[in-house]
Amino acid sequence: VQLQASGGGLVQTGGSLRLSCAASGRTVTSYSMSWFRQAPGKEREFVATATRGGNTYYADSVKDRFTISRDNRVNTAYLQMNSLKPEDTAAYYCAAILSSHVATIQVSSKYNYWGQGTLVTVSS
Repeated sequence: VQLQASGGGLVQTGGSLRLSCAASGRTVTSYSMSWFRQAPGKEREFVATATRGGNTYYADSVKDRFTISRDNRVNTAYLQMNSLKPEDTAAYYCAAILSSHVATIQVSSKYNYWGQGTLVTVSS
């Protein structure tokens, strides 16, 4: 599976962005699709997952502001980010995993497939 993330950019505090993660090579219907982020000098952290069964999970820091979705018809996952804050500034990575286990999907080292990062910068 090859993943291509896009949609990052510069936005002011309170603004919105929509990230996309296009998959190719095989259908991702059987995969949970996730977003992680990594700020400068920090470890990569879990942001959100849309499981293959349609469940969604979020980090507490983005709950009620971010929405993950997926469209299996076009093999793409999305991350709608609203009410952005400066602390959301990071490189955002999409990833795919065959598991839907809630503990597993939040661990970046468990993932086999990663897209390149797309940079999100939120100015204050």
